Amino acid sequence: MRILLVKLSSLGDVIHNLPVVGDIHRVFPDAVVDWVTEAAYAPLVARHPGIRAVFPVHLRDLKKAWWRPANWSCFFDDKAMLTTQHYDHIIDTQGLLKSALVAGWSNGPVAGFDRDSAREPLAARGYDQLFAVTRDAHAVTRNRTLAARALQYAMPTGCDYGLAVTPVENPEPYVVFIHASSRADKGWDTASWLALGRLCNMQGWQVVLPAGNADELARGTAIAAGLTHARAIAPLPLTETAALIAGAAGVVGVDTGLAHLAVALGCPTVGIYLTTQPALTGLYDGNPQSTRAVNLGGGTRTRPAVVAVDDAWQALEAANV
Repeated sequence: MRILLVKLSSLGDVIHNLPVVGDIHRVFPDAVVDWVTEAAYAPLVARHPGIRAVFPVHLRDLKKAWWRPANWSCFFDDKAMLTTQHYDHIIDTQGLLKSALVAGWSNGPVAGFDRDSAREPLAARGYDQLFAVTRDAHAVTRNRTLAARALQYAMPTGCDYGLAVTPVENPEPYVVFIHASSRADKGWDTASWLALGRLCNMQGWQVVLPAGNADELARGTAIAAGLTHARAIAPLPLTETAALIAGAAGVVGVDTGLAHLAVALGCPTVGIYLTTQPALTGLYDGNPQSTRAVNLGGGTRTRPAVVAVDDAWQALEAANV
C-alpha cells in the first residue's frame, strides 16, 4: 500500500500530524508512507523512520515574492515531481485550499475533511473522499481520525510522534526557554522569563534561549544577560534546534511550533498560553492526566490570560524535570 500524507505547514501543524505515521505502520506494517510539506520542515519530517520520502514544496517562497521567476520555476518543479508519483491513498489532513491543490498533483484518490470539518470549506471540493471529523477535538486527534477513516482502521491507543533525533551532548543540565513567537501578543513578558530563569539557575540548570531570527536573538541575549547562568543561541537549522531541545531537562515555551516539537521529542514541557486556547492546539502527548506536557493559561487577544511565574515553576517541577 502506497500512501501520501499532505501537511504543508506550519511547524506545529506538521508536528501534530506525525502520530498518523505510527498509526498507519501499526495497522499496515508494510505500507509505504510518503509526505509532502513545506521545504523548511522537510528535514525534520525525514527524521521519522516510518517515512520513505519527503517531497518539499515552496509555496511560502512564492507567496513572499511571487514576482520572482526563480520562485515560479521552483513551484513548477515541485509540481512536476509530484505528478510522477502514484498512490493508493492520498490524505490531506490540513483542509486548506493550498493543501487540496497540492494533494491533487499526485495520482491517486484524495481523502480529506468534508465541508463542515475543513478549516477552509472550499477545500472539500478537491477531494474524492470526504469525511466528517469534529472540529472540537485536538488537532492530533483530528488528523489521526481522518487517516483512520480514510484507511478504514480503528485508531490505535497511545500517541507516538516517532521522531528519531539524537540529543546534543552537554556537560551540565539545561532548560530551554522558547520565548519567541510569530505573534507578539503570544509572548510572555521579560520580567517573568527572568524570574523563572533565576529559579532554574538556583536549581542548578543553565537556561538556553534559542532564536529564529536577529530580533529573537537580541531578546534572548537580553534575558540571558539578566541571569547568572544562561546563553542565547543564534538561529540554527531546524534539525539542530531539535537536537538542542531533545537534550534539555525541560522546556518552557509560548504558543509556537518549537514547544510542540519539545513534546514530540519526549521532553517535559510547559506551555504558556496568553492569547490563545490550548484545548484544540495546545501541547499534547496523548495522556490527559500527563504532567510532562502541561498547558497554562488560555486567553484571547482581547482578554489575555495571566500566567504566574510560580505556576510555571511548579508545572516544570511536576513535569519530573
